[in-house]
Amino acid sequence: MADAQPRSRALGRGDLTQGSIGPTLLKFALPTLASSIIQSLNGTINSIWVGRFLGESALAATSNANIVMFLLISFVFGFGMAATILVGQAFGRKDVEQARRVVGTTAGAFLLITIVVAIAGWYLCPAILKLLGTPPAAAPLALAYLRVIFLAMPALLLLTMLMMSLRGAGDSLTPLWFMLVAVVLDSGLNPVFIRGLGPAPRLGIAGSATATLIANYTALVALLVFIYARDLPLRLKGRELGYLLPNRAIVKTIVVKGFPMGIQMIVISLSALALVGMVNGHGVDTAAAFGVAMQLWTYVQMPAMALGAAVSAMVAQNIGAGLWNRVGAVTRSGIIYSVVITAALVLLLTIADRPVMALFMGPNSPALPIARHIHVVATWNFILFGITMVLFATVRANGAVWAPLIILTVGLLPVRFGFILGTDQWLGANAIWWSFPVSSFANLALSVGYYLQGSWKKARMTVAQPCPDEDECIEEALATREAGGALKPAG
Repeated sequence: MADAQPRSRALGRGDLTQGSIGPTLLKFALPTLASSIIQSLNGTINSIWVGRFLGESALAATSNANIVMFLLISFVFGFGMAATILVGQAFGRKDVEQARRVVGTTAGAFLLITIVVAIAGWYLCPAILKLLGTPPAAAPLALAYLRVIFLAMPALLLLTMLMMSLRGAGDSLTPLWFMLVAVVLDSGLNPVFIRGLGPAPRLGIAGSATATLIANYTALVALLVFIYARDLPLRLKGRELGYLLPNRAIVKTIVVKGFPMGIQMIVISLSALALVGMVNGHGVDTAAAFGVAMQLWTYVQMPAMALGAAVSAMVAQNIGAGLWNRVGAVTRSGIIYSVVITAALVLLLTIADRPVMALFMGPNSPALPIARHIHVVATWNFILFGITMVLFATVRANGAVWAPLIILTVGLLPVRFGFILGTDQWLGANAIWWSFPVSSFANLALSVGYYLQGSWKKARMTVAQPCPDEDECIEEALATREAGGALKPAG
């Protein structure tokens, strides 16, 4: 009984199955939103350090290397989301032991995989950069940077996985604090190792990657110390350390359900690259304007992404607790918050678009009017995108992962590029800007139809469960087929 009371109190801190739904969701989502903003600012600050100290070739080198890092993190996102949902459902059932099994298996498997990735990546870096078509002037710099980044991968990916698991357990504040630790160290140490300030060696572009390595290993160790010092529910002690040996059934569930979510991120990035190629065909000013618009969109879409993550964790806990009456209310609250916050951001940007965009290109730049036009035509599509993300977060929390992937793919590939190719002759560059709301409308219509149709409620996010009915068997069969048969998109 002595252990039961602390465990009950620990569960209560992350319990998303009780209390008023709207305020609980918002309180849970805001730290996740803050984490996203801080992480994006970190990338911006590091780019400034590299650009100011080392020049354009170094910036190009980090951009090429970061593509590789993004692809790896995309897979972590998918598998981490699957683990987050399993943890959330276990917490909803008050089954802390199962939540620890999931975290142990995920951490153990990630540790092995990331070590292999780090070693293989070190030796394969030249081939990877050649495959990406890295410019010759930037290739040596990219090689020096990427090799150190691969050494940082175990800490970076494990830190990401642990933060996502904590959010599944209803704790979004702890990940925020340790994201802040990693960002402050990374941004602060960049100039130190690039320039060799004080006792630090002068490492040039490798110094930027070294700062990332030190920051993430420090944040990972600090997070683990904090988890054990506070005796948080997901810590492993004694015999529970055996959970670090991957459990085959849990691994299978995470892979089957996480793979489509990881593929989603990759398809989004590939679609974005294709769009950039089309935009480049309209000249330097248009390309520069689109680049500024994408910088702003990074922040505009953050509320939708943060609320989607919060809805997913909250719905998972309520499904685990069998409280289906709260699932719809969580979804409605997520939609309302997403629409209100995103619409407010879009409105503020519309009012202040000229001074905000002038920060990037100067008030007299010929690209400024183009950027303002892109904003007026396309930015409001993120309001629709936010609704779609909340609906997808809800259905994924019950294990329906392939339908969102397919729906997003339809909107992002055939709808978006079909519209561009079909209207380019008479709309010109406007065909690209209007393709954003067109594809978002398509995604929203399909996602609403799928949500209301309700078959997602028959999917399952459980470990080693048989297929009890035809709908669930179809979902499981889809989850094991080749990914190329089901694509995906986003706003």
